[in-house]
Amino acid sequence: MSERIAVIGDWNSILGFRALGLETYPASTSEEAKEILRDLAKENCSVVYLTEQLAKDMSDTIGRYKDALRPAIILIPGREGSLGIGRENIQQAIKRAIGTDI
Repeated sequence: MSERIAVIGDWNSILGFRALGLETYPASTSEEAKEILRDLAKENCSVVYLTEQLAKDMSDTIGRYKDALRPAIILIPGREGSLGIGRENIQQAIKRAIGTDI
């Protein structure tokens, strides 16, 4: 079984990932991204990279998969730059895993 890695975001932010061989799913709204994420989770996708610009309005949907084995959702900056959401999520995951902030 091959592991699937997908990237969801606006076209300009995700285009480069296609050159790396990752599956790309352009979305211009958070609603579109939610639907794509749900479909990828049903299809047992292993990793989903999601731009922070879309993720900022998807906390409820992302939260559903926070403790699930698949998909691992990793927030990445979009072409507009970082909003700091991805870093904050990583810090929270570290706190949950080891009990302290590093």
